[in-house]
Amino acid sequence: MNITPELDYNLKALKAILGSDDIIFFEFTVGDVQAAAIYVDSITDKELLGLEVIAPLQKFESLTLVRNMAKSITLANVKIKQKINECVDDILSGHAVILFDGKRKGISVDLKKFQVRAISEPPTGLSVRGPRNGFNESIQSNLSLLRRYLKSSDLKVEILTAGKYTKTAIAFTYIEGLTNPTLVKKVREKLKKINIDGIPDSSYVSKFLNERKTSLFKQSGATERPDVLMERMLEGRVGIIVDGSPFVITLPYVLLEDFQSAEDYYVSTYRANLLRFLRVIAIVFSIFLPGLFVAAQLFHLQLIPLNFLLTIVNGIKDIPFSPSIEMFFILLTFEILNETSVRMPKYVGMALAVVGALVLGETAVNAGIVSTPAILIMALSGISIYAIPELIETNSVLRFVILIISGSVGVYGVLLFAAFLICYLSTQENYGSPYIAPYSPLIFNDLQDGLYMDNVIGMEKRPLTFRAKNKIRQKVDGK
Repeated sequence: MNITPELDYNLKALKAILGSDDIIFFEFTVGDVQAAAIYVDSITDKELLGLEVIAPLQKFESLTLVRNMAKSITLANVKIKQKINECVDDILSGHAVILFDGKRKGISVDLKKFQVRAISEPPTGLSVRGPRNGFNESIQSNLSLLRRYLKSSDLKVEILTAGKYTKTAIAFTYIEGLTNPTLVKKVREKLKKINIDGIPDSSYVSKFLNERKTSLFKQSGATERPDVLMERMLEGRVGIIVDGSPFVITLPYVLLEDFQSAEDYYVSTYRANLLRFLRVIAIVFSIFLPGLFVAAQLFHLQLIPLNFLLTIVNGIKDIPFSPSIEMFFILLTFEILNETSVRMPKYVGMALAVVGALVLGETAVNAGIVSTPAILIMALSGISIYAIPELIETNSVLRFVILIISGSVGVYGVLLFAAFLICYLSTQENYGSPYIAPYSPLIFNDLQDGLYMDNVIGMEKRPLTFRAKNKIRQKVDGK
């Protein structure tokens, strides 16, 4: 529907579409001609509207070309509109639209003024050394942080919208001349196909980008740190920034990236390798330790050292449950306590965690429901799972599965399941990148930043896993 020369007709059309008490229709005059400014009261800067838009327009003694009147507005984003539906979209995005009686065109001025959280250190991905700024819920703030780190004309940003009702802005970012064009095209097409009522967070977008909708394992990376986003884009990956979410999606995703930390690149190589080794050990403990402990008790007592076996026997002699049921009960209790402590208010959650860990655990042991060794094993597994917070969802499910298998068929079943997992992950790809690269298939160049990390100044080439167009990262020794 086009804008007509009749102002009253245009206002009635807009009121019919935007019938809401927070939509303001402010009428004024330009010379002796009626005009109206339409905007959303809560998200538009009314002070700028009055000083920089309406005041310059009222200086005209008579109505002139809309183009000339638009030039009198000294703000940056000023556009001429000819369609009512375009005006509606702009108004709901925080723009003010100016319509004139006798004109078939209107002026749209960007006057967005949202209340946003200040840039601060992100609660996830904390590090002792390194930058302390993190993304927030404003797409403009997040893009400004990215531009601050990547001061290059090759950084390209494509803005798309998704969500029938929310019309959420999505910024698709990549480095031209470095990122593989096939990857850029594939991600862009998937973003354009998103068709849903609303997008409250970037996790909704990531589900549309997943190549395997029902997989238990993650298929997209996420970060709250601009330095991490910059590093991943410099490796040849793309970033997706969603308005309203502090988490930025990165693609392609490989499993190894969750074993790496931003701080690894800011500390010594020896410290970084020690931390990566500890993360691997922690994940093995968190997933397999409860199941192996149950399997050893039920089927393979010879695997337990004699002194420890005597301690276990003394601890379980009055326990009414089998080892598998006992461990399942403890694991289930741990998951319930974890969920309630997260959902409860902050200070109540802390008190609940203390009560659950100390009072409930000690009472259960004294009552003879569970044994002390079982609680020790579960506590070690529960602590270890948080060594890599990004994998908690997957590892929590795997821990239950392995516990059931170990209680049914013992260690051999656990080994077969572990072999199945390795084979399954080895056959997976994510946007053309092997899921457990650089180990399957073996990519020698990328071993420099795998579970073992080489010195940063010796990494001449970018990771070949992501098939970047420009393979050279830096010149080493004057080469």
